[in-house]
Amino acid sequence: MKKIISSVVATLVLSTGLSAADYYATVDGEKITKTDVAMVLQDPRMQFEALPKKAQEQVLTQIINKKLLAKKAMKEGIEKDKQFKDALERMKSDLAFQVWQQNQLRAMKISESEQKKFYNENKSKFKTPATLKARHILVKTEKEAKDLIKQLDKASKKEVKFIELAKTKSQGPSGKDGGNLGEFNAQQMVPEFAKAAQSLKKNTYSKTPVKTQFGYHIIYLNDKKASKSLSFNEVKGNISRMLLQNKYNKKVKDITDELRKKAKIVIK
Repeated sequence: MKKIISSVVATLVLSTGLSAADYYATVDGEKITKTDVAMVLQDPRMQFEALPKKAQEQVLTQIINKKLLAKKAMKEGIEKDKQFKDALERMKSDLAFQVWQQNQLRAMKISESEQKKFYNENKSKFKTPATLKARHILVKTEKEAKDLIKQLDKASKKEVKFIELAKTKSQGPSGKDGGNLGEFNAQQMVPEFAKAAQSLKKNTYSKTPVKTQFGYHIIYLNDKKASKSLSFNEVKGNISRMLLQNKYNKKVKDITDELRKKAKIVIK
């Protein structure tokens, strides 16, 4: 039987072309759709059409076998089984809620005027954070840090010397990369480090050691970007989704509050 099914699947794969078809095969007239295939693949990033032919055949074989066995189970009266009935009732409840939820969200609309009103009232929230790009050298003692700063003061190529010292002297994990911390939001760093880094001008280094809970730092600031306000067009999609969710949550709360007054609820 397995051989026959595989042969049928192969024929179907060739005949459909597996391009933009609404379905890929049929089992006793029942279509195998993209939804069926997606449930087997279980990864929205995977495209069935991009799979090797052999893998496509295996997916269709799995779906065909499942449909054939399901039909067999129904013919044998599985619907009368208590376990089946209980599971079906649970599925009905979950499905009823999901479909109801989708219908509610689909019916709700957020106007552009509502979006703009929210944007204008909350402009301070729609900003990209200020960022810094820096390197650092971390040592245990203040004396070590001061000695390294003296070496930097004497160097003609400051950043080149800084990278060299970071690789040979820094005890932090970034030392092997010349102390490179990349670009970061100042709030990601401990306060003492953030304050010292923010006070520096581009392409300068800290002239005094910066003490933190980790030790003593020397900081070299490569770049500094100020916070930037985001335009309405840049954030209106996020605003719409948020307002829609808020509207839905309020409606659900109002409905459930009313339903709970009438329902008999016993919590053990």
